Amino acid sequence: MSSVEVVEATIDDKPVVAQLLELYCHDFSVFNGADIGTDGLYRYPYLDHYWTEAERHPFLFKVNGRFAGFAFVRAGKPHDMAEFFVMRKYRRSGVGLDAARAVFAKFPGEWQVRELAANEGAIAFWRIAIPVPFAEDTNDEGPVQHFTIAE
Repeated sequence: MSSVEVVEATIDDKPVVAQLLELYCHDFSVFNGADIGTDGLYRYPYLDHYWTEAERHPFLFKVNGRFAGFAFVRAGKPHDMAEFFVMRKYRRSGVGLDAARAVFAKFPGEWQVRELAANEGAIAFWRIAIPVPFAEDTNDEGPVQHFTIAE
C-alpha cells in the first residue's frame, strides 16, 4: 500500500472538500435518511465554518498524489472527530487507519469519536483505528470512544 499524506485543507482546497462531502453525504444517507436538495446536492451545512472558526480543522487525505478522503476535527476539550471519510476505492486498504492515526497525532490530548449505532462498519473501524486504550459509552445516537493521545 502506498503511504497516506494528510494535509490541512486550505481555502483553495474548499471545492475539492465540498465534492468529497457530497460523496460522504451520499454514503451516509443510508444511516441518516438525508435527501438531496432541489439543486441535486446534499450541501453540508457547516462547510464554511471550517475556514472561519479557529477550533475547526479540515484535512485532506492523498494517496500517490490523488485525493482519497477527508477529516473534520473540532479542537477543544475533548477534540472531536466531527467527520471522517475515505473514498470506497481506498477502503479496507489501510488508508483510513493511517489517516486517522495521522490526524490524532496532530492534536495531542483528550479525544472523542462518535458513531451512529446503525453504522456497524464505522464502529468496527474506530475500535481498531484508535491507537491507544479507550473507554466507550453511548449517547442517544450510538457509541462514543474517549481516549488520550500523548504529546
